[in-house]
Amino acid sequence: MTDKTAVVTGAGSGIGKAVAVALLRDGYAVALCGRRAERLEETAIEAGTGPETRLVVPTDVTDAQSVAKLFEAVRDRFGRLDVLFNNAGMNVPGATIDEVTIEQWRSVVDVNLTGAFLCAREAFRLMKKQTPRGGRIINNGSISAYVPRPNSAPYTATKHAITGLTKSISLDGRQYDIACSQIDIGNAATEMTVKMAKGVPQANGEIRVEPLLDLDHVTRAVVFMAGLPLDANVQFMTLMATKMPFIGRG
Repeated sequence: MTDKTAVVTGAGSGIGKAVAVALLRDGYAVALCGRRAERLEETAIEAGTGPETRLVVPTDVTDAQSVAKLFEAVRDRFGRLDVLFNNAGMNVPGATIDEVTIEQWRSVVDVNLTGAFLCAREAFRLMKKQTPRGGRIINNGSISAYVPRPNSAPYTATKHAITGLTKSISLDGRQYDIACSQIDIGNAATEMTVKMAKGVPQANGEIRVEPLLDLDHVTRAVVFMAGLPLDANVQFMTLMATKMPFIGRG
């Protein structure tokens, strides 16, 4: 049994899947959280580690009871939690704010913000009470936490809110040895960013192809952040494709 444990939300695809595999290969026991059990099983198998190091827990991060059961399962299986990678997220098709439906707005807020809150809340509770006390919460923000893309009000609003959540958790966690970080990623090469290789809208109305960042760089960054001792913290990290139009955007 490993002495390092982690929960990764959204572990069935994209950044979450890559980070879950990297943490497993780095020696963590990992609880894989996501909506579809079959995708989580694929992630677990891809890591190539022993079954004793992984726990597949299909979870709806927007449901408080489902999230509570996830962390109960982690406690019962591994005895403690050292790292939460709060990664689950979604977006809706781009539109100006007047064309965003209330259903679209609520779906993005429910997953990106309420889901992150519910998972952080349960992780905080567990980390606060366990012995040795403490742990680390890493929130997956976005470059949109600083600068929006056109037609992205729901996503941008939630990612700005994640920054506030990160700061609040960092402050609340100090007395309990709970560190909280945020990684803001720009153009990581995943299923969600394939369209960028074909061209995406810019602030001036142009459609431009944008460079992508190898996903391996993201996983190495998160593993580094996770592995720091609790008296050190990467509060915010911006990791992006060097030539993406971020600096100067807007």
